[in-house]
Amino acid sequence: MIHVAAAAISDVQGRVLVSKRPEHAHQGGLWEFPGGKLEQDESIEEALVRELREELGIQLLHSEPLIRIRHAYGNRSVLLDFFRVTRYSGKVKGLEGQPLQWLYPTEMEPERFPEADRPVITALRLPGRYLITGDDAVQPSQFLQRLETALEEGADIVQLRAHKLEDEAYRALLSASLSRCRSMGANLLINRPQGVVDWMGEADGIHFTARQLMSCTRRPLNEGLIGASCHNLLELQQVERLGLDYALLSPVQPTASHPHTSCLGWGRFAAWVDSINFPVYALGGMRQDMLQRAKSHGAQGIAGISTFWNVNP
Repeated sequence: MIHVAAAAISDVQGRVLVSKRPEHAHQGGLWEFPGGKLEQDESIEEALVRELREELGIQLLHSEPLIRIRHAYGNRSVLLDFFRVTRYSGKVKGLEGQPLQWLYPTEMEPERFPEADRPVITALRLPGRYLITGDDAVQPSQFLQRLETALEEGADIVQLRAHKLEDEAYRALLSASLSRCRSMGANLLINRPQGVVDWMGEADGIHFTARQLMSCTRRPLNEGLIGASCHNLLELQQVERLGLDYALLSPVQPTASHPHTSCLGWGRFAAWVDSINFPVYALGGMRQDMLQRAKSHGAQGIAGISTFWNVNP
């Protein structure tokens, strides 16, 4: 197992630095994120600092965990710890002669990166806060006011969950919600147990219930974000088999709506997330101030209803 520390280095515009692998190297000619192998008795953090200094001539000032990936290339297995780097000193230079490029995550073409790096692109495209809409969809005016408030407060991805609505009412709410999300640059995902794929053309992606997830035999669509609700390791493994983009894993902690439900706890959450290779949000009992704690346990971020859904818009 080759252990690698790698960095997604962001600039003030939100672009991320990538470098090109030498043509003669393994996976030569592909773009990758800066980093390299840990040396003997070296910690991940020490390796990251050293690699950025040796490769780019910069001094790391602040980073946070992004995602951990395990991947096998034939007879070569790698463990990659990716960090999001937001502060550094010095001027970036390709000290090893490697071509460099700054790209927005939406500009990154996964097929131009090593296979192990591709989940990192997804993680860079996803925000840290994931909003699930509340139960007041039967009151569209109040619902849309709350949605506007949540978007103004920084919600970047919204799951439209309104199971009680019939198709006609859901379609009207979807249209109104979509226009508001578009105006704020947020993604809107559909959660529709009655047949979610049929609605995909009107949103940025779809979200499967656990039951829908386990009934799937393949990824239903190539375009758009596709995620699923998971409650155990078997469901997480199904997300990985299908090649979906993310999962919500719950309940991490007790919730007011299900106070007696058995919870995962942070330890089990971290262990399960560590075993798969895609972004996972922590759901259940989350508060805004738990974002960094969730990331320290391997999460992409936190998801919730009451966490982000303003009760009094």
